[in-house]
Amino acid sequence: MTVALAGFIGVTGAGTAQGAIPPAPGWNLQWSDDFNGADRTPPSAANWQTDTGHGYPGGPGNWGTGEIQNYTASPDNLSLDGNGNLRITPLRDGAGNWTSARVETRRADFKAPAGGTLRIEGRIQMPNVTGEAALGYWPAFWALGSPYRGNYWNWPGIGEFDIMENVNGINSVWGVLHCGVSPGGPCNETTGLGANRACPGASCQSAFHTYRFEWDRAVTPNELRWYVDDQLYHTVRQNQMDAGTWANMTEHAGYFILLNVAIGGAFPDALGGRTPTAATVPGRPMLVDYVAVWTRGGTPPTDPPTDPPPSGSSTLYARTGAGLGDSAGSAASATLATAGGANYDGTPHTPQVFTSGGITRTYNGGATQFDLFVDAGTSVGNGQQVRVSYDRTGDGTWDRTETYEYFATDPVPGYEHYTQARGLKSATGSHGDLVNGKVRIEVWNAIGTGASTLGIGNQSVIRIPFA
Repeated sequence: MTVALAGFIGVTGAGTAQGAIPPAPGWNLQWSDDFNGADRTPPSAANWQTDTGHGYPGGPGNWGTGEIQNYTASPDNLSLDGNGNLRITPLRDGAGNWTSARVETRRADFKAPAGGTLRIEGRIQMPNVTGEAALGYWPAFWALGSPYRGNYWNWPGIGEFDIMENVNGINSVWGVLHCGVSPGGPCNETTGLGANRACPGASCQSAFHTYRFEWDRAVTPNELRWYVDDQLYHTVRQNQMDAGTWANMTEHAGYFILLNVAIGGAFPDALGGRTPTAATVPGRPMLVDYVAVWTRGGTPPTDPPTDPPPSGSSTLYARTGAGLGDSAGSAASATLATAGGANYDGTPHTPQVFTSGGITRTYNGGATQFDLFVDAGTSVGNGQQVRVSYDRTGDGTWDRTETYEYFATDPVPGYEHYTQARGLKSATGSHGDLVNGKVRIEVWNAIGTGASTLGIGNQSVIRIPFA
């Protein structure tokens, strides 16, 4: 066992867990898993969910990358090793079929605080296999933007941070950013904006190394940085792309973290020809000693939102009894009826409706903002949608109506943030001053087969652009 020191160089022997999460002076630990537990037991169900099969339900086949393995929850593919590590082992059966494992954090809100920095770090030994025996191996430690959950077709716009990738047993770590549109775009998809280098000291395959990603909102322009064993080897800056691309990647609820070992696919094929081959050897695991998330500086997000509204706007809360008011009230919830498998994208279907009247205010030239707490429980493929309408004079005519793109919630219980960052789907009419006017919010399930929950009271807020 090595001593836990900040800034350590993780090149201890194969299979050796370090022990406790290392101290990180100046950083605040937000979340971690040290993978302690008995041999062949699963990772913590409170921290991780296990992906199975060849793709997400309704998502692209072969996980969108051409990889060939079937992901399982079998302890043969996925388990703790009893020595303080998570073990992900790709296997091949007698018929030549490959299995492996992939897990992702239940939390999907890892994000740099405003004016601060996010740090995601893992201490990992790649599968200890090289040469022809390694052709097709594709271990990875990475993060995806939370809007991907339940949608599965909005990549790469929602962002992907590849903290550690490796293929074919090459002594190199790749750090890559995926963003924008595919193919092409500001992130040169499907390749992404990446860099790679050999692991310091011992090879990537023969020893543990520490892989770190930082998202820094304390500098201008903002930066994304990749490290191996504390050595910086890749940086992407905000001014390398247009503002819309950066916003789509950063102005959502946050990211979830993934660990997996794929077999075959576009990346290993690009560097090794068609993979795997008959010479590829199964049974070489990736070992993960720990994964941890820290933040430093800045202003952490509040939950529920309590930040003061932007200058010149008004803040309204959805409240029990279908009203909108400038006081929050107590936390409560409202049920959004199922879409029943139909598509109500853009058309309210048995919505929850909240209305406020008697408003006299001056239009300040801004735009509607909102932060709605929504949850679809364990339902797969549900998407909540909001429409905001303004009656400028209270005469019953909705002079301005804004419908926003629906928000696909993940199949994990717990509220998620649906905000205007999803984008405006359509708008009719125009804004103007409110004179005894009304504001109406309609929220419904646009897609899916299950009901959803909307947090109200002190949980969901709308900010209207009026002084």
